[in-house]
Amino acid sequence: MAEKFKLTIVTPDREFFNEDADMVEFNTTEGEIGVYAGHAPLTVIVKPGILTVTQGDTIKNAALHAGFVQILPQEVTILAEIIEWPSEIDEERAAAARQRAEERLAEHGSNVDIARAQAALMRSIARINAAKLK
Repeated sequence: MAEKFKLTIVTPDREFFNEDADMVEFNTTEGEIGVYAGHAPLTVIVKPGILTVTQGDTIKNAALHAGFVQILPQEVTILAEIIEWPSEIDEERAAAARQRAEERLAEHGSNVDIARAQAALMRSIARINAAKLK
């Protein structure tokens, strides 16, 4: 049986998750990471994508958009700006946000904030991918 660690995920609005886990996977600015108990201490920046929590035979997914993660050998804390369970995602709204972001990026106008449009696109794709996991 795999050793467990405490996984806490909080947002400015709520405590999203606070349970023991066997593994957690998510995207960082440096690439994808998977964390087990006993991981070396590390602090990373979140990149939008799917967060996967493994608890025994149960796998839970969520759309994680931005934040910071503190990894300690027996505890992982995610300070998320936004994180959503698939059931909380409005798929039509996410698809519309993706289309708007793609249109802004295609414009290349001087009034388009490219970094902001790219971030919006990544968030909408994370939502769409997470919604498919319902």
